[in-house]
Amino acid sequence: MSDTRCGVVAIVGRPNVGKSTLMNHLIGEKVSITSRKPQTTRHRIHGILSRPGYQIVFADTPGIHTGQERALNRAMNDAAQSALSDVDVICFMVDALKWTEGDEHVLGLLQRAGDTPVILLVNKVDNRADKPLLLPPLESRAAPFGFAGGIPVTARRAHPVGGTGR
Repeated sequence: MSDTRCGVVAIVGRPNVGKSTLMNHLIGEKVSITSRKPQTTRHRIHGILSRPGYQIVFADTPGIHTGQERALNRAMNDAAQSALSDVDVICFMVDALKWTEGDEHVLGLLQRAGDTPVILLVNKVDNRADKPLLLPPLESRAAPFGFAGGIPVTARRAHPVGGTGR
């Protein structure tokens, strides 16, 4: 009998916070297209990380938009939201440089995720000079949500830069 385990992780957030870049680094190869241009990821993209004893299936999602006037935005939001069902963990990625109305919108959608644990990933911390002061304001802003943990990351590098767990 094999002790191999498998889990599914959805990476969600507003456009251009680094979701695809993070997945590429976690997988170790370029699975998702990355660009500074919003709406580069238009469909859910899966990448699989295989290690002895476990596999993690990552679902890279399109950025969730607040405005749904355009059919493209509605379709991408639907694709991102559908990734929230039947996953073991949700990683909510935000940009360390700013918390926006878009982040609030995604957070509101995550409140409907039920009992699925949500981890707050604070990306682009390498661009901040005040790293020690970074996480507390973001955590307090999102505190009512009750994240399973918070991890500051730099998606361009393969490893997180530190973290806090709860």
